Amino acid sequence: MARPASAMRGHILESALRLFAAGGFNGTSLHDIAADAGCSKASLIYHFSTKEAILTELLTPAREELAALDAHVTGLPQDQQVEAAVVGYVELALRYRREVKILFEDTPVMVCNPALGDIPAMAERLVDTMSGRSRDAGRIVSANMVLGAVFVTCAGEMDIPDDVLRDELIAGALRTLGHRPDEPRG
Repeated sequence: MARPASAMRGHILESALRLFAAGGFNGTSLHDIAADAGCSKASLIYHFSTKEAILTELLTPAREELAALDAHVTGLPQDQQVEAAVVGYVELALRYRREVKILFEDTPVMVCNPALGDIPAMAERLVDTMSGRSRDAGRIVSANMVLGAVFVTCAGEMDIPDDVLRDELIAGALRTLGHRPDEPRG
């Protein structure tokens, strides 16, 4: 019995996400995805004309949530922005661990990929927020370290429960930024 088109599309996306995360975007072919999804390459191409189209669909939810975080943080009073940016970024990176791994494994290729759209600009704004909008080199470096460290940590495979990892990432990021959630910010 044939699968409904929407089920096949979802199965193809799940296979692609798993394969891209395991072998990289460049290391995965349309044939690999079709074989893993249990469909013909023609059926895959009916749903997605290229690997880039698959990647775009896979990254769109994460990009949209990053945009929502960017808008949310920007709308907060300045004394709440750093913590909200850290917590939101950590939660986003954990929720999209496999997508983060794809981006991490193929960073040079991904930076130029149209599927990323305005992600680099949003990341720059997130660094600006995490630095407290400071022009101090130390604060800017610390904010970049947090962005990168959370990214790399979430791209890795660690045997730590997500709730523990989340709490440790947030606490470590806030320490790195010299920001304690229980202390007044200024």
